Amino acid sequence: CRASNYIGFIRRALTKAGLEYIPVISISAQGLESNSGFKYSLPMLKKAMQAVVYGDVFMNVVYRTRPYEKVPGSVNALHEKWKNICIRQLTKDKVTMREFNKNIRSIVKEFDEIELLDIKKPRVGIVGEILVKFMPAANNYLVDLLEAEGAEAVMPDLMGLLYCAENANFKKDYLGASKKSAFINNSVIKLLEWFRKGAKQALKESKRFTPPATIQETANLAKDLVSLGNQTGEGWLLTGEMIELIHNGAGNIVCCQPNHIVGKGVIKELRAAFPEANIIAVDYDPGASEVNQLNRIKLMLATANKNLEKSEN
Repeated sequence: CRASNYIGFIRRALTKAGLEYIPVISISAQGLESNSGFKYSLPMLKKAMQAVVYGDVFMNVVYRTRPYEKVPGSVNALHEKWKNICIRQLTKDKVTMREFNKNIRSIVKEFDEIELLDIKKPRVGIVGEILVKFMPAANNYLVDLLEAEGAEAVMPDLMGLLYCAENANFKKDYLGASKKSAFINNSVIKLLEWFRKGAKQALKESKRFTPPATIQETANLAKDLVSLGNQTGEGWLLTGEMIELIHNGAGNIVCCQPNHIVGKGVIKELRAAFPEANIIAVDYDPGASEVNQLNRIKLMLATANKNLEKSEN
């Protein structure tokens, strides 16, 4: 699994850069590493969860509005304004849920009111291996490329990683895992859903934005195509996110660094179930050709624009 190698690669890179004295802290749910001198507390975890929700909301509202902005740069300016407000809030000693939810409502409201052009662009979902999907440097700045080519990028929430907790239910039902483990994981899901409850409500009440699905809803979408026992890497979540994107009008999808079973392997079935789906798999390994990546994405966008024109006609 790539994820268990990230820490080693980061340390190796720091050593090569002559910065080996910088400690790399791993917060591992599996207890793969212990970090002497580093302790995390409940207030720190509370701030971390709020930061994740802020990030997911920013991805939602910025990507939904930036391709259509009437005044160039206005969306990034508004993002920068609210990013600084959120950082100030999260770096205070005491962080309240009231202030957090107030900020979320204000962010959604202001992005909902920003001036946009009355035009339509193809919506392109991005799914795939977690680091490659979310880190611009790992996917050759895919969101910037899509926007430059006249499309709107749609990114599923980082909170989709609740999939790891949802997996405990399958393990309890079919693999002999304990009921206690399932209870703990379901409690974690409820807690994290509580953190983003205000954000989901604000997005639901907005004119422009779509709230994220619960992890159970995503699992229900995936289970007809793949078993929920597919829990290696991104597992069934990858399939579920692609179906969710199609349901939300983003039937053009780039599957980054695709898992060969639940990424590439389900594309044929997805096209059979959703004939309008326009899905490509793009490898971002170090040896992969950037020109080849670009050509595949441009071909997908050409099809996306044809489909958009056809639907408008």
